[in-house]
Amino acid sequence: MEFGITFKGFVSPNRARNLVRQAEEAGFSYCWFYDSHILWRESFVAMAMCMEHTKTMRFGPCVTNPNIRDWSLAASLYASLALQSEGRFDLGVGRGDSSMRVMGKKPAPLARLAEFTHKVKAMVKGEEPVNYDDCASEVKFPWAVGYDLPVWIAAYGPKALATAGEHGDGLILQLAEPSLVKWFTDQTLEAGKNAGKDMSNFKVQAAAPAYFGDKQECLDKTRWFPAMVGNHVADIVEKYGSDSGLVPKSLTDYIEKRKGYDYSKHGQSDNPYLEFISDDIIESFSVLGSPDDHIAKIKQLEEVGVTQFNIYLDNGDEENIIAQYGQHIIPEFSQ
Repeated sequence: MEFGITFKGFVSPNRARNLVRQAEEAGFSYCWFYDSHILWRESFVAMAMCMEHTKTMRFGPCVTNPNIRDWSLAASLYASLALQSEGRFDLGVGRGDSSMRVMGKKPAPLARLAEFTHKVKAMVKGEEPVNYDDCASEVKFPWAVGYDLPVWIAAYGPKALATAGEHGDGLILQLAEPSLVKWFTDQTLEAGKNAGKDMSNFKVQAAAPAYFGDKQECLDKTRWFPAMVGNHVADIVEKYGSDSGLVPKSLTDYIEKRKGYDYSKHGQSDNPYLEFISDDIIESFSVLGSPDDHIAKIKQLEEVGVTQFNIYLDNGDEENIIAQYGQHIIPEFSQ
């Protein structure tokens, strides 16, 4: 089991530098950043800064999307960060939620996401010229060094999960409920196998908040998270229907009383649409409680195929969470 942390973009540069150094020392191997340039500061600038203060930690967006940057610019950025960090850059990518919708734009179609994955990987590797979006000429970076860019695809719905399995190197799931994680993961792995891929090294990330404390404090600190998940689930239900059998009933039931979502408050505790969220859902989707509770939950996730637990580190108690994981949690999974 690998462990990661994710910054949202509110954290100050000085604190980010201190936190990544602390996290690397504690045994975390990944640091991810939200990529939503209007809601938060530009994430790749922060990644470049943090790379200079770490030696082994890997970095990447969790997640970017195909429509926010020209593909040659995106590939140049990724290849440059990989070169600068001596191969410590991964790409997390999805259709584009907050970074597009906060501008009133639609997320990218899955076919475009798949094409972006292959074309960007090819440009970063630099072995052959690439044409995209009907460019008049092909693109090849003369300075590329053959880096094989790992791409993690974020997904929930059946078609998106299939896209992740067929075209990605890993899957990003934005929740930590073991039975749902298994349901999503099984579909992804099956799609990859059906496409003729060797899935033995395919990675699965569960991204969710983690918090230590009594039950009420934990619930209060993470109540925002199921609202963010619910906004994705609502898209799936709209596309497939609540009775199609393509979406687990446990997901569709919890958003029945959902009234909306404020993208300007994406991932924040003051989002106005939190009334529909029950305490059971918060506890189910997150990793909360004592160190023993965290260990037990993460072991359940490991049993259903998760290879990385990624903590959404944004609640004011970041140093303590990193310290607790370094002292109590990570050693249990490195034996």
